[in-house]
Amino acid sequence: MAEITVGKYLFERLRQVNCNTIFGLPGDFNLSLLDKIYEVEGMRWAGNANELNAAYAADGYARIKGMACLITTFGVGELSALNGIAGSYAEHVGVLHVVGCPSTSSQAKQLLLHHTLGNGDFTVFHRMSANISETTAMVTDLAAAPSEIDRCIRTTYITQRTVYLGLPANIVDLMVPAKLLDTPIDLSLKPNDADAEKEVVDTVLELISEAKTPIILADACASRHNVKPELKDLINATQFPSFVTPMGKGAIDEQHPRFGGVYVGTLSDPEVKDVVENADLILSVGALLSDFNTGSFSYSYKTKNVVEFHSDHIKIRNASFPGVQMKFALQKLLSQIKPVVANYKPLPVPARKPANAEVADSTILKQEWLWNELGNFLQEGDVVLTETGTSAFGINQAHFPTDAYGISQVLWGSIGFSVGCCLGAAFAAEEISKTKRVILFVGDGSLQLTVQEISTMIRWGLTPYLFVLNNDGYTIEKLIHGPTAQYNNIQPWKHQKILETFGSTDGQSIEVRTTGEWKKLAACPNFNKNDKIRLIEVFLPEMDAPSNLVAQAKLTEAINAKQ
Repeated sequence: MAEITVGKYLFERLRQVNCNTIFGLPGDFNLSLLDKIYEVEGMRWAGNANELNAAYAADGYARIKGMACLITTFGVGELSALNGIAGSYAEHVGVLHVVGCPSTSSQAKQLLLHHTLGNGDFTVFHRMSANISETTAMVTDLAAAPSEIDRCIRTTYITQRTVYLGLPANIVDLMVPAKLLDTPIDLSLKPNDADAEKEVVDTVLELISEAKTPIILADACASRHNVKPELKDLINATQFPSFVTPMGKGAIDEQHPRFGGVYVGTLSDPEVKDVVENADLILSVGALLSDFNTGSFSYSYKTKNVVEFHSDHIKIRNASFPGVQMKFALQKLLSQIKPVVANYKPLPVPARKPANAEVADSTILKQEWLWNELGNFLQEGDVVLTETGTSAFGINQAHFPTDAYGISQVLWGSIGFSVGCCLGAAFAAEEISKTKRVILFVGDGSLQLTVQEISTMIRWGLTPYLFVLNNDGYTIEKLIHGPTAQYNNIQPWKHQKILETFGSTDGQSIEVRTTGEWKKLAACPNFNKNDKIRLIEVFLPEMDAPSNLVAQAKLTEAINAKQ
């Protein structure tokens, strides 16, 4: 075939980068584009319940697969997705947002079309998205269409940020040379400037050689920007005590003997806080230092010897090295580090917290017990999602097995995110392995924002575990402000009817109220098989919360009240 349509070219390119599920909703300006999905073998259209959920789902898929594609229609569709897109941009998640636009002739004539503002301005929504996109493109020139598509895909993948691609309805049916597909998109990083990289590595090696109590601290971008292999090698080569932030859960193998726990400033376990804050050198990999990720900015390092490795720059103490990428800098550092750490005497890491004390099986479930117990249920390779709220804080207490991956939108913190994200993660996990489990923890309040996406899970036969924490409303908000305020309450739902309502014929709905019921369920071999969708309603006291959330809520309320 000498020529293919622009639409088919887009989906062939996405298939080449292993982006096989497309999220979004149909609209009259993107229908012709959606037709082309079915022309490319191995591609599927998820078909979401609304655009916001679709954006959340694309985020979850991208965190597992490396990038995702979301397709919406002009105006009404794209604007509905922007909250999710902003979250992906903020948290370094590569989502390509493709918007089906009115034809080039309609735009040129400034026709008073539906989905416009009625003023003839067809660029306004593109301009809105430009503020939360790494780059944008509006394809109006057929000759440039393939190169613009390639540029947008490459930028999404390389920068792990959102990218906006506008495709007018008439353009997607026009023909371009098929042979262009024979040359893969170059997804490699450009090498660092040799001199700047050498200065970084030499300086870091010197700091390491002088350090007596160094530590490694991994954050979200270690996972997003694919330096987990280098991070693992760095821990093995140095044997430095190693920690993660809440957003960094999963960046380090928590079964590694040098893993010391989760550091959240003043909210950390005292032993963790002591080791991290008394270190004389901190190698920080992929930091995203938001308030909830740092215990409201309560990091209290005693040293100024902090090296920050980022995707597009390195910072050493007060010196910044723009353009020096951590991937290559870490690789070069690793090639020279062994003789420098040869005489290092490994310091002890904080001991793992003891298991829950034995309690009667009839004991009512509480958050502190639940999160300390969760590690016994988790399996190697699990994807664990936690909603903004009690679960996002409680998960810090759970000890992950090897190769478990944590997803929690700690920075953007959009309530309801996790349900849509769970859908995308479940699609991605299924494409990797049919046995890979996806486990969601969401509060009863957050669930009400995005519950429709459970319907999409059922439609596709996906098999996530949906743990709904029923604590009668927005507990995190009640802890911050208004514990008895009506605005923090919700209408109670019959959660046990949700799977049936959305059409599931083989899903499993379960209630758990006591420690004994939890332990029995978690130990059940059939329950642990990843063979059906399950909704587990976990009943918890209304104002019960993980201890670190109670402390964080007080900090947040104090900051919000400052003049």
